[in-house]
Amino acid sequence: MQSRVSKLGLSAAQFRFEGAVGARGRSPTDQAVEILSVAQRAGVDLLDAAVPYAGAETVLGEALRLPNNFGLMLKTARADRGPDFIEAEARASLKRLGAIKGHAIIVQSAGDLFGPHGPALWDKLQDLKEQGLFEKIGVAALVSDDPTGVARRFKPDIIQAPVSLLDQRLLTSGTLAAVRDLGVEVQLRSIFMQGILFLPLDRMPAPMKGAAAGLSRVRRMIAEGRSDPLQAALGFALSRQEASRVIVAVTTAQELQAVVAAASSPPPDLDWDGMAMSDPSALDDQRWAAA
Repeated sequence: MQSRVSKLGLSAAQFRFEGAVGARGRSPTDQAVEILSVAQRAGVDLLDAAVPYAGAETVLGEALRLPNNFGLMLKTARADRGPDFIEAEARASLKRLGAIKGHAIIVQSAGDLFGPHGPALWDKLQDLKEQGLFEKIGVAALVSDDPTGVARRFKPDIIQAPVSLLDQRLLTSGTLAAVRDLGVEVQLRSIFMQGILFLPLDRMPAPMKGAAAGLSRVRRMIAEGRSDPLQAALGFALSRQEASRVIVAVTTAQELQAVVAAASSPPPDLDWDGMAMSDPSALDDQRWAAA
């Protein structure tokens, strides 16, 4: 059986890729090396290397020069740039990362597949897989994208979907179980919803203001269960049998150490179903769904 920590995948999207060398003499590359070293020691072997810009890929590539066994996942370029551009960008990204091939390339929005450029995009990705540039093809899908329909129509190797302690819709509907039963690997992302569960109520973003009462209730349930938000969020996600991977984003090695420690502990005994929120205006906010 897959261990809880080895079920984790690491997203580099929030690594610190800019800024001057700090007081401790750590450059952005040093900090990335530190995070990746923690991941390696813990047994985390999947890295979502989709980062904000090409310079960030270069920094990450410098950090990845140390011996490692990370499988790299990349996101596609925009479908409207055409299949040749998508291939060129994928190859350039791998070069900046110092990799010959990647574990997977992920369509950054399922909607791209249903637009006028979708067929050419999908054909190109299948071609890159046949060339051996990537082992797998994946699709990032939101609740509104009908992940089961995407899985049935395109038969990707991976579906990435936003699921969290607060947003359980794709689980309670049976959607991700159906995707898994089609033989498609399910990866959970956005399990922290950009830290919403950890923010003080007076710092809640506007879309979540109406959900403050529900959020307070969830926090109270976690506290009464003698747990904390990090343990609860991870315990929930890692215990989902529908998913083979849980992708987490961190900014520092210390944050990753806390994640690994929480993942290494038995999941708290909490009423998971009772913590689900149902406010669509909050749950469908793209900032939290895509983070």
